[in-house]
This record gives sequence, C-alpha cells and structure tokens, in this order.
Amino acid sequence: MSLTRTALLSGRSIELTDLRMSSTYGGMLEGYPCKPINDIRVSGLRWQAERAFPATPVHLIPPSREYPDQTAGAFGPVEVLPSVACLGAFRSTAIAPELDPVLHRSALIVVWFQAGLDVPSGEDAALALRSVRWEELAQDYEL
Repeated sequence: MSLTRTALLSGRSIELTDLRMSSTYGGMLEGYPCKPINDIRVSGLRWQAERAFPATPVHLIPPSREYPDQTAGAFGPVEVLPSVACLGAFRSTAIAPELDPVLHRSALIVVWFQAGLDVPSGEDAALALRSVRWEELAQDYEL
C-alpha cells in the first residue's frame, strides 16, 4: 500500500511506500551550519539510504544552500540547508517494456531536503522531485 502518488514531469506515476523525515540540524550541539557540516550531513543521509535499502539504487537531489550571513567563521561562511531531511522509497511500473507488468515493478530511493513537513503528493510535490529521471535511475525488480 502506498502513502501517496506523485506524477513525474515525464508523465510516469510513482508511489511513495516509505518516508523518513528528520531535522537537518537535529542533534547539532556546537558549531554552526557551514559547508563542511552540510556536506557531511548530505553524504550521511545518502549513506543511511544505501544501508537501509541495499538492493535499490539511491538518488540524491542536491539541496539548495542559502548564505544568510557572509561573515566567515572558523569553517567559512554560514551555509544553511532546508530544515527537513527526507529519505523516500518510491516504486512504479517496470521500466523495461518486455517485462510482465503483473510480476515486475521498478524502485528508487530518493534523498532530498525540503523546507517543511509536507508529504510529496500529486502535482504539489517539489519540482526537483517531480523532475527525477526515473527511467535512467530506477531499477526493475520481480515481485
């Protein structure tokens, strides 16, 4: 059972079957958001996705980065990612046309960052998520 459906710009419909959200800077005890910290957070979220779903390809949507204060501290200027880190498992019909549509599906794990707690749904999902190149990134599997 899917949590929601999203329509990609390609016209393909994908289903969200698992969604994990966390605070981008939750647990940050000292320091400030900067490029080195953010790079670790982004690569760490991708690593979590690869470990949680080892048989499924993972795609990272590069996050937007804002620079509210150009004053450089010890690790460079303040750089802020969107406040919610997301890891979603998506599935759809098979990519390969020769596969039996009853027995096969395609899957992709997507990692992205967003400003709020909205669940991506329909055409209201973020443009970056709706732009995922499913046919190039997802992998077919047998039920």
